[in-house]
Amino acid sequence: MQQGDGTEAQVTWEDQQNINRFGRLNNRLHELHDEIKLAKEANENLDDAGNELILSDEDVVRFQIGEVFAHMPRDDVETRLEQMKEDAAKKLERLEEEKESIVSQMAELKKILYGKFKDAINLEED
Repeated sequence: MQQGDGTEAQVTWEDQQNINRFGRLNNRLHELHDEIKLAKEANENLDDAGNELILSDEDVVRFQIGEVFAHMPRDDVETRLEQMKEDAAKKLERLEEEKESIVSQMAELKKILYGKFKDAINLEED
């Protein structure tokens, strides 16, 4: 591998493992961005459903379970909706924590790899 000053840096097995790990973390980061986006949309949809339920004056409402709508008492739907909101919020929080962990791991790997290879390696996104 050629460095910017014309000297060649040897890529050791450990270096290759760090490069591979960085690549896997980068792929997971992209997957997490998509999962976080979907989780945020799910949270918004649950909030919208809760708001619609508040505006409804019916005692029995339609509630979607899978691909089927079932008629359920309003109180049961409110309880289920609150549980779904809590679960969705926990999932989003877990995804955000995983994202932060990956970003910090990638930053550490960047320090190591740029420290050795300087401008001979590019770890930045285009």
